[in-house]
Amino acid sequence: MSQFAIGLDFGTSSARCLVVDVGTGREVATAVAAYPSGQEGVLLSDSDVHLARQRPADHFDSLVACTREALAQADADPEFSRDRIVGIGVDTTGSSPMPLAEDGSPLGMKPGWDENLAAQCWLWKDHTGAAEAEEITAKAAEMGRPFLDKCGGTYSSEWFWSKILKCARVAPEVMEAAHSWGEMQDVIPAWLTGTFGPEMKRGICAAGHKAMYHQDWGGLPDREFLAALDPRLAELRDRLYSATETADRPAGRLTPERADQLGLPAGIVVAVGAFDAHMGAVGAGVQPGTIVKIMGTSTCEIMVGGAETPDIPGVCGVVPGSVIPGMIGIEAGQSAVGDLFGWAARELDGRPDAHIRLQEEAARLAPGESGLLALDWNNGNRTILVDTRLTGLLVGQTLQTTAADIYRAMIEATAFGSRVIIEQIEAHGVKIEQVVACGGIAEKSDLTMQIYADILNRPIRLSRSGQTCALGAAMFGAVAGGAHPGIAAATQAMTGFKDRQATPDPAAVAVYDRLYRLYRDLHDAFGRTGRTPDLSGLMKQLLAIQKEASR
Repeated sequence: MSQFAIGLDFGTSSARCLVVDVGTGREVATAVAAYPSGQEGVLLSDSDVHLARQRPADHFDSLVACTREALAQADADPEFSRDRIVGIGVDTTGSSPMPLAEDGSPLGMKPGWDENLAAQCWLWKDHTGAAEAEEITAKAAEMGRPFLDKCGGTYSSEWFWSKILKCARVAPEVMEAAHSWGEMQDVIPAWLTGTFGPEMKRGICAAGHKAMYHQDWGGLPDREFLAALDPRLAELRDRLYSATETADRPAGRLTPERADQLGLPAGIVVAVGAFDAHMGAVGAGVQPGTIVKIMGTSTCEIMVGGAETPDIPGVCGVVPGSVIPGMIGIEAGQSAVGDLFGWAARELDGRPDAHIRLQEEAARLAPGESGLLALDWNNGNRTILVDTRLTGLLVGQTLQTTAADIYRAMIEATAFGSRVIIEQIEAHGVKIEQVVACGGIAEKSDLTMQIYADILNRPIRLSRSGQTCALGAAMFGAVAGGAHPGIAAATQAMTGFKDRQATPDPAAVAVYDRLYRLYRDLHDAFGRTGRTPDLSGLMKQLLAIQKEASR
């Protein structure tokens, strides 16, 4: 008799529910519900383009809507029964922390705080704390603390402490009212299980990659260090957490109240939460030697390794248990990929079918034929420069440049940025033997996958599931609920690859190798200190490559 698990995936603009057979990985039903508020669920500010918040209530409303819809679909499957659901897993964007009231629930849902932007969830793409992130990096060096060793050596404005420090400075009333703070990945399971407050389980994924939590120094950064940044951070530390859990562990059981809202039996095990990319890597079958590219609004690149995995400068963390329990999780990524392509389609074309039109036209261009080279930092650089105040760049424009030329250059720029990341990881002794892609872009754009294969000079396999993040969450729900003894068994039963893959074209590889050398010169000239490549001939080299490609 089949058993089933639910994966709940909270993205940047919507929530998704996946119902899956834990024995085969067969996806029985899936549904998506957009967050009701703001622009695609994101609350923005006219006065600060770096601000991005979400209403916690939106998360719960969308959770209920997509779950009920998915279950209604699943009911039509003759093998499915709601009473055979063994577990629920949760993944979310991150770092997306929010202030919590004294009862442990989100402060932004309380009367008087629901219209205060600082009291809402500080979405991963909120970059208002850039100065605070630089201050945290500098203070760790000044005080000789090792806290950044495990997260690439540089703290980011996308992460936990920089956002809280920014809140303390610009919204002291919120900081005073907040009894604690919680990552969305932890708040959602707590809402489902009724474990707000001290009972809330905190996942190692967010803690290790974004909050500088590590067993080597006893958990979170010490009070003295935090007090040197702001005494309010030191006071908050005691109201946060001292222990973390991996995502295969139960966070609790579905309460009768939530069960009634969702249309499920009470008592189903809910697993500890983690970030979407990390669970997406699990849903794509990550193993040592494989790098998984989860390609959406941004891109995350996830690997796992053994105990000997080294610290890697510029990555977003080298954290025990953050992806697969018992292994070291490695996270890197790029802050704008789907967002960048969306910007190009919207601003260069603007029609509803702009992506389709531009992709078709861009596909007719040979590598190098656009004459363009771009830097993909339109939302900052996440890895390896870790600088959110870097911006995009487009070189080589002429009066003949077309929208399709620019669109293709943006795809190429993100692929060049991915190659920088892969070379950085391999330079520190972590061998990459296989590239696997998943997510909406991998599913929909053969052109993007071919360009990536040519620029990386590696075949790219595609995950069998089109919902890898939700699938990974469901896999952890299945393990926490006892349907599999561990993630290795769940991976064997529930994951796989598509038959098609993108294979490098040798002629394209040769051209892109030349362009990549020019990209690295731009990358280092605008992103690094102490290295100033001679760029005086770069435009002429682009013209020469364009002329050869146009023959």
